[in-house]
Amino acid sequence: MQDVNIKYSRIWQIAYPIILGSIAQNLINFTDTAFLGRVGEIALGASALGGVFYLAVIMLGLGFSTGAQIIIARRFGEGRLKDVGSIIDHSMYFLGIMAVMAYLLLRYISLDILEFTVSSEAVFRETSVYMKIRAWGIFFAFGNMVFRAFYVGLTKTKVITYTTIVMAIVNIALDYILIFGAFGAPEMGVAGAALASVIAEASALVFFIIYTQINIKYSDYLLFGFRLPNKERFIRIIRVALPIMMQQFISLSVWFVFFLFIEKLGEMALAVSNIIRSVYVILMIPIWGFATATNTLVSYLLGVKRQDLVMHLIGKIVVLCFIGVLIIVSFGIFFPDLIMEVYTNDKELIKLGIPILKIVSLGALMLSIGFVLFNGISGTGKTNVSFALEVIVLGIYLTYTYVLINVFNADVSTAWTSEILYGILMSLMSYLYLRYGNWRKSVI
Repeated sequence: MQDVNIKYSRIWQIAYPIILGSIAQNLINFTDTAFLGRVGEIALGASALGGVFYLAVIMLGLGFSTGAQIIIARRFGEGRLKDVGSIIDHSMYFLGIMAVMAYLLLRYISLDILEFTVSSEAVFRETSVYMKIRAWGIFFAFGNMVFRAFYVGLTKTKVITYTTIVMAIVNIALDYILIFGAFGAPEMGVAGAALASVIAEASALVFFIIYTQINIKYSDYLLFGFRLPNKERFIRIIRVALPIMMQQFISLSVWFVFFLFIEKLGEMALAVSNIIRSVYVILMIPIWGFATATNTLVSYLLGVKRQDLVMHLIGKIVVLCFIGVLIIVSFGIFFPDLIMEVYTNDKELIKLGIPILKIVSLGALMLSIGFVLFNGISGTGKTNVSFALEVIVLGIYLTYTYVLINVFNADVSTAWTSEILYGILMSLMSYLYLRYGNWRKSVI
């Protein structure tokens, strides 16, 4: 039986570039929130709703690319590198069509949805401005996902760090220039934040293309051969990817609904929740990195017929992930005032946000376990199971939040305890399936 390296050092070697990349990526979210927090509550709330809506749509593309990544990792484990190029080609075809549809959704349909659901006219107006510009970024974002699937599937993850650093630098510079009108540029506010993000995503795609041209020998993978679309190949990828696409879209859509619930509590509650969302995303950085490593390495292990090592691997990743999150949340627990003051100088917002910050810190610790276990299921190829599990957990999460706000008239702090419930349920249900479910002979 083939000897496979699943030491802590190897797991870290794969995960840390993704984590560093996520840090750079989330600097964008951090910068947008911090700068717009100086513009005002309306701008902050608008970027929250627009940003979450955009993320919900972009998760469709990320779900498909994750499915492609899992298949690439399986072929890598099987030693079938020549099949990788065809997977990439078909991913480009599919995501190209999806990008057009996603643009139309973001640019036009989203405005009708927001007009119907947002109570504040001022928030709706600013969110509309944001979405009309931000929608263009979907084309570049989906292009980036194709390259990400290729490199992560082959565990060549360092380039993820480089591209997201480029994106972060471009976004931070343009945020300052365009939001506040620095160096003679027009003062664009929310529109400036949206435009900066679009240009940053385009910069990352250009870097991916140049890096690949210089560092990858196309013939090794039959890469970018642009073969005619093959129905069977599409079906194989979609069978794995579609449940992930729907799961991630529903997950972010539910978070969007969560923010609509919060918006009913007032503009102050929405503004502080956007700050907490930004902090929460930072807490999620090591979770995303280790989760991505999990589904890639699990799929690779099944490719080399080492099903016996899967639970051992996942256990090691859980330990690393939990420690990483614990280090980050300790800052929020011990220095909450300093964290909140980074985003706003409004004393009332700071006071309102401190207890929520402590709540999401506990939620992130729960999710550091649950999300790794959950991505272990996806890595086996049983993405239909992971989708069903996510739907059940999100249904409970949304019901819990609705009841708290609309039945018990809970405040914004209590509403955020739903994140703790989500982490606990995700951990428990994912573990039970990995322990007792039928995934060991999964074929993709």
